[in-house]
Amino acid sequence: MLRQRCEESNSIEASNLDEKTLMLVRIAALVAVDAPPISYVFNLGAADEAGVDAEEVRGVLAAVAPIVGTARVASATSKIVRALALEIEAAELEAEAEE
Repeated sequence: MLRQRCEESNSIEASNLDEKTLMLVRIAALVAVDAPPISYVFNLGAADEAGVDAEEVRGVLAAVAPIVGTARVASATSKIVRALALEIEAAELEAEAEE
């Protein structure tokens, strides 16, 4: 996670985009390359920290659909759901470990 944070920091500096815009662009790129669910886990977490909400993520999916195609957006949606399930499972395991 630290390595990713360093890479994000470099991305922010290199792009001249604010952190929130950068995260929206990264989500669009994940959709475009048909990224695996784990990529969404890391990037959606960082996007949340940057203030990106679910409505903005839906907006990104709608915006890129004409470019990448409906099938790619459907695939991304499925992977986002799996990523969220992974996050929930990890949080539950962490809570159990603390008990």
